Amino acid sequence: MGLEAASRLTTAMMAAAFFQQSLEHLRPAARRAERALFAPRLCLSALLLMVCVGGAFWGLTPQVLTALLVVNHLAILPFFNGPYNGGADRMGLLILVCVTAAYYLPRVADQELAFGYLGMQLVLCYFMSGWVKVVNPAWRSGRALRDVFLFSAYPVGGNLRGWANRPRLLWVMGWAVMGFELAFPLAFVWRPTLIAGLVVAGLFHAANACLFGLNRFFWIWICAYPAILWLQDRLF
Repeated sequence: MGLEAASRLTTAMMAAAFFQQSLEHLRPAARRAERALFAPRLCLSALLLMVCVGGAFWGLTPQVLTALLVVNHLAILPFFNGPYNGGADRMGLLILVCVTAAYYLPRVADQELAFGYLGMQLVLCYFMSGWVKVVNPAWRSGRALRDVFLFSAYPVGGNLRGWANRPRLLWVMGWAVMGFELAFPLAFVWRPTLIAGLVVAGLFHAANACLFGLNRFFWIWICAYPAILWLQDRLF
């Protein structure tokens, strides 16, 4: 997959994710200022998706639309006093900035650096997430996951809270997650292992969406996968 195809695919997937996120902020109960910020984001995302799939029209190109989305995103940040949805929102902004830079930088080498930075950040995100967990005694003992199921508001169903009474299962689950995240950079060195690692990562995010309602993490992290596939092909 070449740079242009990979960046176009990432942009299209990002636009679809932004479109879905924007719909949540246009509900009748939303504040007027909130709707005023996300209605343009919805329109820009829809246009960007159409341009990525069907080509430029009305003089609109991915370069123009991604730049407008950056401006819109910068207007949204102070409204929520920062990335309002934590890691998912930060990843969305990272993808947007990287693909916009890749479109605007004049030299191919600089475009590759901007897009490759996104792929490398994805590798680091998984590894650092595992490192933060493994140095935490609560994660190593399984208590962290137990507390999530027992006390947090994340489980999507009350019946899932019963998992807090299965400490061995939660211990195995915790170490499986930490082991996968810490080992993820090793998958980068060979194409088949990278594809397998991304499949496992996708299933991990899907499980988090089903168990904890973290659906935004699934969609926005998947958007960055073409970048890491391109980077692996470019380096190896």
